[in-house]
Amino acid sequence: MNDGIFKEEWLEEVKVAQSRAYTPYSKFNVGALLVTEDDQYIYGANIENAAYPATICAERSALVSAYSNDIRKFKAIVVITDSKEPSSPCGTCRQVMKELCEDDMPVYLVSHAGEVIRRTVDDLLPLGFSGKDME
Repeated sequence: MNDGIFKEEWLEEVKVAQSRAYTPYSKFNVGALLVTEDDQYIYGANIENAAYPATICAERSALVSAYSNDIRKFKAIVVITDSKEPSSPCGTCRQVMKELCEDDMPVYLVSHAGEVIRRTVDDLLPLGFSGKDME
């Protein structure tokens, strides 16, 4: 992936995030690497719960951590799964990204084998509604 933004080191870092997943039920590990505007790395991992609605996805884990630490500006998010093909974030994660990230922020989706595809927040949730629409 060479779009002028993506860095190869992000592939190794997102694997670190994925290694922190807690998935005793699905065994489907997801990692997210949120890259801040000043190149800090914020790691997210899916954390399952026996009460399934209490489970949190990796993307939301990273974004909630950033916001909890007063970090609001992001360069990109990289998401890796155990799938053969890059997997898209769930609907809830798309909505949270729409709310907390810029519409043109790159979202890099990575397969287990390292295949990377690039989308933007707006690509993942076109015509989405967020607090930005209420300004």
